[in-house]
Amino acid sequence: MSDVGASLTRVVTALPLPPAGWARTTDVVVVGTGAAGLMTAVALADAGRAVTVVTKGAIGDGSTAWAQGGLAAVLGPDDDADLHAIDTLVAGAGLCDEGAVRTLVEEAPAAVARLRELGALLDLNPAGRPALTREGGHSRDRIVHAGGDASGAEVTRTLSAALRARGITVLEQTVALDALRDVDGAIAGLRVARTEDGALVDAGDLLAPAVVLATGGYGQLYAASSNPAGATGDGLALALRAGAEVADVEMVQFHPTVLWSGPGAEGQQVLISEAVRGEGAVLVDDAGRRVMLGAHPLADLAPRDVVSATIAAHLRATGTDHVFLDASHLGAEFVSRRFPGISRACTAAGFDLGREPVPVAPAAHYSCGGVVADLDGRTSVPGLYAVGEVACTGVQGANRLASNSITEGLVAALRCAALLAAEPALGRAPATHPAATGAIDPAARAVMTAATTRHAGVVRDAEGLRRLAGTLTAVPRLAGDALLAEGALLDAAAVEATALHTVATLLTSAALDRTESRGCHRRLDFPETRPEWQVRLVHRLDGAGHVHTRTEAVRTLTATQVVA
Repeated sequence: MSDVGASLTRVVTALPLPPAGWARTTDVVVVGTGAAGLMTAVALADAGRAVTVVTKGAIGDGSTAWAQGGLAAVLGPDDDADLHAIDTLVAGAGLCDEGAVRTLVEEAPAAVARLRELGALLDLNPAGRPALTREGGHSRDRIVHAGGDASGAEVTRTLSAALRARGITVLEQTVALDALRDVDGAIAGLRVARTEDGALVDAGDLLAPAVVLATGGYGQLYAASSNPAGATGDGLALALRAGAEVADVEMVQFHPTVLWSGPGAEGQQVLISEAVRGEGAVLVDDAGRRVMLGAHPLADLAPRDVVSATIAAHLRATGTDHVFLDASHLGAEFVSRRFPGISRACTAAGFDLGREPVPVAPAAHYSCGGVVADLDGRTSVPGLYAVGEVACTGVQGANRLASNSITEGLVAALRCAALLAAEPALGRAPATHPAATGAIDPAARAVMTAATTRHAGVVRDAEGLRRLAGTLTAVPRLAGDALLAEGALLDAAAVEATALHTVATLLTSAALDRTESRGCHRRLDFPETRPEWQVRLVHRLDGAGHVHTRTEAVRTLTATQVVA
């Protein structure tokens, strides 16, 4: 373990909070209503705990509802936990925590069973068992799905119904601002505020000894992403301000087959699931030549980092801005039946997935890093927990294996709920909130996302990353406590811009420090994987807003074989 240094760009250490007009006491606060947050809340309620759920949108908003492929779990007769673990470790490129991976794969079947008990309608085979398919990086058919390509929507429907059936308190259209802590730094609750047309109103305190972050990733840091609008890194930034450690933020997975809608694409884009390639679709160039042949033994079913990097190299070499996904040989009837949602989305964009190659390009998809936590959700701050995509548990490593994400969210949620249900709910008195250091001007968001997209995409280099760091240093800020004196200028847009600035700063710092290419992190100026960099980059925030970074050894028992 060694110190790498401190970032030059300062980030916000405390938001200028609007005063609390009310306070409520609960056992646990869960922030976020994707798969991880919903399952945590449901399991806690079943254990008899009082739970309050906070979501900045509506129930079910977030990335889970958009997930197409499904959940990875060992359910087939030719499969076993060792094979699933090995596939995950190989995809993770040497940065997975093997203990966490083995826990995930061993408990995944039970998590899927629990989901079915709650009413999830999975696609079944003729024998009445879950139908299984394959995605990139998997050596066996082990992806369970629903509605053909609507797996995330079914997970969301099931868990949302379970949440409502239990009468769990949910605060929708409510933003989590900052954690409340006691004099020893432990969690004492959360300051929240309801939003009306973007303004923060009716701020108050949820007093609780435990706050579970299930806020998802930060795909909206990039101009084009498969992520919905709410994926702005809010939970990661909140945890960092609360004293938690964050790791592997530079490991952003780009999905290789996002429907290309033009060079100026912005916001959430149409995802074309890896399951399409799992059924036999292939990537081709404009002349019909296979792009992935010879690039990897698994060709079009190579891990996502390999496929995205190969496409990026092809685009640089040819001067083009997209390739094509060809599923026409599978037959139009099969494609429309197996992938009804994707087919409709392609048709709406003017393409026929079952009859012609459709244009695709990599786009930001999944955050492999996040708040350092174990699979029980525990972070470095007492009382603060993180589950799902916001957490960095070591399961994903340097590159996520396809369809491990919802599975990890469910496994971690069940484990976190069991842990909290077994602990006494002892309240803590919040101490005075730290002096506000301001917020980032929302007007800077477009500049930040454009610079991150240009300089920290599928491939990076030192020159571009330094330019990005300069852009982040120069973004305009709103003053600290003066915000409130001037009429509560802190709004939802400023909260999101501040979170994006924090995440971008960590990503840039880590990407500059990591002078190698590994998994999702590809450096043009350091194209080789270097064994001395088989470490995690762990960040913490000091009182002045500087991000300090240290390296930490990875607990991977089979590291040599995995990297090879």
